[in-house]
Amino acid sequence: MSRLARPRDVLCAVGADHEDVVATALAGTGAPVRLVRRCAHLVEMLGLLESGTGEVVLVSLDRAPGDQLDRDTVARARACGAVVVVLVDGTDETGSTEAARAWALGADLVLPTTLLDNTLGDRLGAATRREASTAPATTAAPPRDDDLLGADPRRLPGHVVVVWGPAGSPGRTTTAVNVAAELAAHRPRQIGHETPRVLLIDADSHAPAVAQHLALLDESSGLALAVRAAGQGRLDAAVLAGLAPPVGALPVLTGIARAARWPELSGTSLDVVWRAARELADIVVVDVAAPLEHDEALSYDTRAPQRNAATLSALAAADTILVVGGADPVAVQRLVHALGDLGEIPALTRDRVLVLTRARASVTGGRPAAVLGDALARYAGVRPDHVVPDDGPALDAALLAGGTLAEHAPGSPVRRAYVALADELLARRREALARHGSVLSGRSGG
Repeated sequence: MSRLARPRDVLCAVGADHEDVVATALAGTGAPVRLVRRCAHLVEMLGLLESGTGEVVLVSLDRAPGDQLDRDTVARARACGAVVVVLVDGTDETGSTEAARAWALGADLVLPTTLLDNTLGDRLGAATRREASTAPATTAAPPRDDDLLGADPRRLPGHVVVVWGPAGSPGRTTTAVNVAAELAAHRPRQIGHETPRVLLIDADSHAPAVAQHLALLDESSGLALAVRAAGQGRLDAAVLAGLAPPVGALPVLTGIARAARWPELSGTSLDVVWRAARELADIVVVDVAAPLEHDEALSYDTRAPQRNAATLSALAAADTILVVGGADPVAVQRLVHALGDLGEIPALTRDRVLVLTRARASVTGGRPAAVLGDALARYAGVRPDHVVPDDGPALDAALLAGGTLAEHAPGSPVRRAYVALADELLARRREALARHGSVLSGRSGG
């Protein structure tokens, strides 16, 4: 006869109305789990997990203000190796919406309060074996991300373009704003939908400037509100659309007004924002900050917020990275080092477009495209895909008016360079659409 497995330790952080019921249900001997602590607050629960106490957490979805369950809390619990079981109030009829929200937070198992009975120990035991999808306790099977967003399976998710460059690279935000505007100005048939769907997001957590470029009020950050909704399990494409007011034909999700607000941009919640953005738009253009460091955890005994979580999360989600560098000797040297740093980050897309901005003969000794291309080929093994000329008066006119080059300097050579860049991104999108259509045809034919 095999020896019985050791019962799994359960931490309970449920409402007062259900604490005694849970304690009674888990008091029986021989159960695969045992209750080891009742936690009054989520911070107490996380502290116990991070100290090595607890393997399963049973936590209520609806909690008091200031102690609410969110995506970060679930992510921290799971990072400690715990199985997260979320308790939702009500019957199956009223619990379905709450259950979907709990799944969106990243729960391993969702239990309605109507199933708090003497089988609770067995249900939690099944969850520890990652068998939640087959246990009868769930109100519904865990939904896929597409299900949560209401995605059309016939439609290819939007293409995420992240505009990034090292410190001292002029033109990251200018590139993001004007490329997004050129994409939004294309005829609908060129994107493949009845209406052009382009979304611009300012995810620069160090020096956000999209709102200033487009003369938008920045008292309320659309991105911060979206992250908050994602953290609460309430973000979908419709909610995101309401947070991104249009500037002409271009919806814009503004960034944080002050760099000190960077802790609001949680990486785990931003992952949900990018998924919602893909559902909302065909092409999503994201402006991010330069720093790539992600070693904050080395300075703390517990899980710490990442200063550059917005940049790292966006880069990880990118389909194409527009690498922007300046067209002068100092900027090119920084770009060479930065390309090496970017290449050391695992799991990043290799689809990159290298753009040099403010190219001028006066700082390169003539023929900037050729000179800079040769320098990058020699020291970094790459050549620029696009070289944007310098045109200070045109850029100043657009910035002064709070608009785009297409509006205020349509004949500028800078604007023509951004049109060419937008055309390339559209071509990549059309190729992806063609591949997606071939896959769907193959499935329907099979």
